Amino acid sequence: MSGIKKVVLAYSGGLDTSVILKWLEEVYDCEIVTFTADLGQGGEIEPAREKAHAMGVKEVYIESLKEEFARDFVFPMLRANTIYEGEYLLGTSIARPLIAKRLVEIARETGADAIAHGATGKGNDQVRFELGAYALNPDIKVIAPWREWDLTSRETLMAYADKHGIPVEKKKGNKSPYSMDANLLHISYEGDLLEDPWAEPEEDMWLWTVSPEKAPDTPSYVEITFEQGDAVAVDGRSHSPGQIMETLNKLGGENGIGRSDIVENRYVGMKSRGCYETPAGTILLKAHRAMESLTLDREAAHLKDELMPRYATLIYNGYWWSPERRMLQQLIDASQEHVNGTVRLKLYKGNVILVGRKSESDSLFDERIATFEDDAGAYNQKDAEGFIKLNALRMRIAGRQKTTDRRKK
Repeated sequence: MSGIKKVVLAYSGGLDTSVILKWLEEVYDCEIVTFTADLGQGGEIEPAREKAHAMGVKEVYIESLKEEFARDFVFPMLRANTIYEGEYLLGTSIARPLIAKRLVEIARETGADAIAHGATGKGNDQVRFELGAYALNPDIKVIAPWREWDLTSRETLMAYADKHGIPVEKKKGNKSPYSMDANLLHISYEGDLLEDPWAEPEEDMWLWTVSPEKAPDTPSYVEITFEQGDAVAVDGRSHSPGQIMETLNKLGGENGIGRSDIVENRYVGMKSRGCYETPAGTILLKAHRAMESLTLDREAAHLKDELMPRYATLIYNGYWWSPERRMLQQLIDASQEHVNGTVRLKLYKGNVILVGRKSESDSLFDERIATFEDDAGAYNQKDAEGFIKLNALRMRIAGRQKTTDRRKK
């Protein structure tokens, strides 16, 4: 690509993006703007500012996007009870559209010609970043160094860093060998022994959750209140979306909630194995489904369940900003008008157990009709006979036809 004078780089301050920063200057001879997002991953992100300045970057963006991430991305996704291939709660997938959005916005603010990211040419993230960027700015240029350079391993990256005097943290002692990504929704682990699908993850790999075996012997109870499908309070105390996730991550982690070990189908065609910790997401998914079971019409709930796999695939594959995802979101959000009330859960040794749900104004559960005791005429059981016969009509006709065919033989 020619004519590139300024690039906005998604920058973590780690080995890959530090090498990319220098490589962009060397290969493209351009000015670099760095962008580091705090999505609730924990740990300090300010060192990224120091590293960027030390490498000569003049415009450094460090932003806390935790509340926007929870409010505008995670919560809308949870309204759909979204889960990919039956197991993955899409913690990495749902963060990429927000990062892409800010990259494009910062490029506009700073007059940059292009954006750059550190996703490899084998993974899903390159697709997510770039589809989002092109949707939001059709004319943006995107640089993906992993698809251009000949630095193909950690060793070659380290050699490049040493050659150019790039300060990077070297792996030492018991430092995790895994490739990790974290935000308010989850932390993921890939690589090293996880590349063998038969190998059990090491216990000291998990950072957010205790093992179920070591979780407390006494269960924890939690009540989550919903308004129009979104969690708004925990144990009666109102919180922002980000605060709710932080609270439930801590509580879930203490009780061993949210571990998963998945072999998933990447968009680029290969299977990959990853491990995830998603305490808050696991709790909220269970609670939201319970709230819908009480307040959502049967056919609306079933339609949502039919559409959810398509919605999940759109997010996983990077189509958050597509017209079809937006259309589905409008339908999902419309279904949440009456999803109001409180769910009570018991957390015990890795399990999220539903123990109660109530809605003062929107419950569709009518005890007078559902009771096994005397319903005082609220439901006429004789009506079921005609209902059954009407629904059996086509099967009775087909059955008679089969009987006639057997007689002819």
